[in-house]
Amino acid sequence: MIVELKKHFGSNFETALLEEIAQVGTFRSVPAEVELMDIGQTIRGVPLMLHGAVKISREDSEGNELLLYYLEEGESCTMTFAWELGQQKSKIRAVTEMPSELIMVPLSVMENWSERYPSWRQFLFKSYQKRMDELLETLDSLAFDQLEKRLWNYLIEKKRVTKQTTLSITHQTIAQDLHSSRVVISRLLKRLENNQKISLHRNAIELIELV
Repeated sequence: MIVELKKHFGSNFETALLEEIAQVGTFRSVPAEVELMDIGQTIRGVPLMLHGAVKISREDSEGNELLLYYLEEGESCTMTFAWELGQQKSKIRAVTEMPSELIMVPLSVMENWSERYPSWRQFLFKSYQKRMDELLETLDSLAFDQLEKRLWNYLIEKKRVTKQTTLSITHQTIAQDLHSSRVVISRLLKRLENNQKISLHRNAIELIELV
């Protein structure tokens, strides 16, 4: 585990901290589409991503989901630490987008590390700032972008995260992530296909126009 930690976090943390993470952290190898955390769940740890990607989403009062951002290799969801400091339960849902490997760090050690290791404290601040920037981008997209533009950006982002040009995904899943309806998403996907940006297949979308 220490080898993988050095590979993905060696530029962020000193050797002593990496060794402590290896000692107290729990390694997990998780298949795709597995729920790691749900809304309202008690937060017990913070993930450090080694491989793969995790989709972070929020739910409104009617149960509709909205994609917020992805956790990728070398990243962490430090907002969970902020919620724990405020003694709050999780406000997000975390589901593996693809087969993933991660280390769960118990919250009980994080405050101590923040005092002892400036590199850990800086990592938390930078990670939190990145998450906030992504949330603001999501809010801007909801407020100002047309749905077709949001859909295209969503497909491009999913291609980047999964490193696949053919995405195995249903119209219903896209509709949930973009807080829309399946009928509307299907119509917009057909328009993108007519514009030769994508090719639609059964439960899959192939991106033709790449950026």
